[in-house]
Amino acid sequence: MATDHVAPGKDGNPEGVDKKRRRLLTNTAGVVGAAGALSMVVPFVSSMAPSARAKAAGAPVEIDISKLEPGERVIVEWRGKPVWVLRRTEDLLGSLDIVKDELRDPDSDDSDQPAYAKNEYRSRDSQPEVLVMVGICTHLGCSPTFRPEVAPADLGDDWQGGFFCPCHGSRFDIAGRVYKGVPAPTNLEVPPYYYMTENRILVGEDGGQA
Repeated sequence: MATDHVAPGKDGNPEGVDKKRRRLLTNTAGVVGAAGALSMVVPFVSSMAPSARAKAAGAPVEIDISKLEPGERVIVEWRGKPVWVLRRTEDLLGSLDIVKDELRDPDSDDSDQPAYAKNEYRSRDSQPEVLVMVGICTHLGCSPTFRPEVAPADLGDDWQGGFFCPCHGSRFDIAGRVYKGVPAPTNLEVPPYYYMTENRILVGEDGGQA
């Protein structure tokens, strides 16, 4: 079988092959591939995220929620913590009254949130369907899972949707309010935040808004 043959050059490499150009093309392909993979993971938040140093220092994080559909959640990092932004459906909001008697702190009297989020929705009045919350269990710091389905087999017939911590079984409703009889002592934390525009939230500051 015939094969092509390229004569070696003085350094042992085939003539006409530019080692520097080959290395540049290889590195460029790797960078492009990594960037493509990253864009799939954080489709509309990454461009607004501050640097790692700024996040560690507690810099506010700007979030575009214009593409956030009902029932969808996006997760960003603020002060080294995961912050959830969830646009709740009408059905999910309707569950808040149903579970109230089963909650340890239904009025958020003993829990951590700004004054403007001390309400049934635990969110600002301008967009009550949008929940902004620190995704860390108030028991031992695990991150609960988002379980919006009603009455799943593993959580029981009375489950109306919310957050479940798999580490020690703590349960929270769709406003992050803790159920009675679980290890977590308080509701999930609501961080300071405000709407810069209708579709842009700044997490980490309240903007002087009530």
